[in-house]
Amino acid sequence: MHVALPELRNWTFTVDFERIGWLTIDTPGASVNTLSREAIVELETLVGHIEEMANGEELLGVVLLSGKESGFIAGADISEFDAMSDFSILSEALRRTHALFQRIENLKIPFVAGIHGFCLGGGLELALACHYRIAVNNDKTRIGFPEVNLGIFPGFGGTGRSLRQAGPIDAMQLMLAARMLRAGVARGMGLVDKLVRHRDNLRWEGRKAVLQKRRSHPAGWTKRIMGLSLARPSLVRRLREEVAKKARPEHYPAPYALIDLFEKHGDDWRTMSAGEITSFVPLMGSETATNLRRVFFLSEGLKKQVLKGSAKPQFNRVHVIGAGVMGGDIAAWCALRGLAVTLQDLDLDRIKPALDRARKLFQKRLKKPREVAAAMARLEADVEGKGVPRADVIIEAVVENLDIKHKVFLNLEARAKPTAILATNTSSIELERIAEGMKEPARLIGLHFFNPVAQLPLVEVIQSRFNSAETIALGASFVLAISKSPVVVKSAPGFLVNRVLMPYMLGAVQRVENGESKELLDAAAVAFGMPMGPIELMDTVGLDVGKSVAQELGHPVPEGSKFAALVASGKFGRKTGAGFYKWEKGKAQKGPVPEHPDLAALGRELVKPLVDTTETVVAENVVANADLADIGVILGTGFAPFLGGPIKARQDGRA
Repeated sequence: MHVALPELRNWTFTVDFERIGWLTIDTPGASVNTLSREAIVELETLVGHIEEMANGEELLGVVLLSGKESGFIAGADISEFDAMSDFSILSEALRRTHALFQRIENLKIPFVAGIHGFCLGGGLELALACHYRIAVNNDKTRIGFPEVNLGIFPGFGGTGRSLRQAGPIDAMQLMLAARMLRAGVARGMGLVDKLVRHRDNLRWEGRKAVLQKRRSHPAGWTKRIMGLSLARPSLVRRLREEVAKKARPEHYPAPYALIDLFEKHGDDWRTMSAGEITSFVPLMGSETATNLRRVFFLSEGLKKQVLKGSAKPQFNRVHVIGAGVMGGDIAAWCALRGLAVTLQDLDLDRIKPALDRARKLFQKRLKKPREVAAAMARLEADVEGKGVPRADVIIEAVVENLDIKHKVFLNLEARAKPTAILATNTSSIELERIAEGMKEPARLIGLHFFNPVAQLPLVEVIQSRFNSAETIALGASFVLAISKSPVVVKSAPGFLVNRVLMPYMLGAVQRVENGESKELLDAAAVAFGMPMGPIELMDTVGLDVGKSVAQELGHPVPEGSKFAALVASGKFGRKTGAGFYKWEKGKAQKGPVPEHPDLAALGRELVKPLVDTTETVVAENVVANADLADIGVILGTGFAPFLGGPIKARQDGRA
């Protein structure tokens, strides 16, 4: 006779008349499931109970499912990571979890995972310890290892088990790139065994998998061969080269530590899994991992800025005015996220390039021709502005000219429905000036996107003195609805990001004017930790936009300067094919970098105006606090995430 299970907070376990055990995880008080220490301790108890029942032939198998609508398991509980960074505590916790997952794998009865939604990090590691994996084949299912984004790598045995299932090339690339796979791609890799159309099918297929005693098959010989001793050195060399293009070891040690682990143990998945603990522990306590966790929590905090209340706002139709690079790309992004979009400009010739760019974006992101066609159908050219009266959100993205913006909004106010969001994508002009003459200036907010729209997650939600908190929350809700990150800023020249960027970029431009190498300055900024240098960034933003914003912020571009001459000749940077650099196929053509004794120190010198201005912006209450300034600058400029943001970096003496 079995001892009754204690009361469980994270799991339920029942056995049906066919002797199939149904194990369900449902983290209390949370929208997603996580493997907290409490959940793992409870799972240990459950596995002991399952082992006892299996030995007594009272159980044919177990199906593991999620009770959450959001998905399977999103990973370990990141809120516990700071407490777990203690070497002695973490080592013991990892060994305990490794042993638990191995007990699951050692069960003589089938243990099947049914996956829908997110199956990430520790959740995927648990699934890989199961004997068979079934996943829902829809757009919501995402499978992967995001750990390197937190300065670590999989630590619950997932490194070795992913090698076993997918082979070393696919597994290492998956972990190093923190990719999130669709179910079909995961099945092709060997991480998933069976696909179903709907979550409701998981129980039926799980039952069949138990009754038929299905077991997953490891990767075949042709995939495994690159992990063997003769072939592994060449793969290790390629992996290091690819990682070096994106991250420096002194900034982001985790991917390099993972490659080192593979170099040492890549020929045996079991020893690789066991070797995780020694490499993982120092990474968890590193300054990089600590700062990346901070960035994660700050990013998650932005999601709390939504409009509160019982009625969730609905955003179905968007109208964008201005089909230039910014307006066209904003329209394309909204269509990609499933909204119906009308795009207005003076004529079809101005709109067509935006539609062409949109198609390329859809083809890159959506892959399937029918999905691309559906997205293109959602994006409609609208010269006459017929979409205005129907739109839930109207975004103006015309040239940075106050008079033109005035006229646009005076016309919009009369035509838009009363509940529509009226937003400007201005990069520097205060909203109060744009709203002059409007009958209801409180309707106008700022939604400032950043170029390239598809890559940069930040949208500044700009609040004028007229706006209510509810109106701004509604704007933030829209930003979140299109999968962007909102940071609320007050209406002030340059707002947050452009305000801090301009002194940084203009300072570098002045050094080029004085004869310093643009390649050297850009290389120094990258050595400091920026994603690209200030001169390349100015070319990417657009020299015309840069000049306009600089003048708006009181930094006139001197006549006779190289900067002014480039703008006057129509050489605006990347979008025209020439600026400070010549651009080919979207890449700056750079010359050799002159030697310098300390690139990182030069980079720190270059970045100082950005950090100084961020402190000033916080002091002036343009943003509510230093945390919002840090996450806003990281998301809007790519400022070194491993430093935790400009304010945090200054506090730590690193900027």
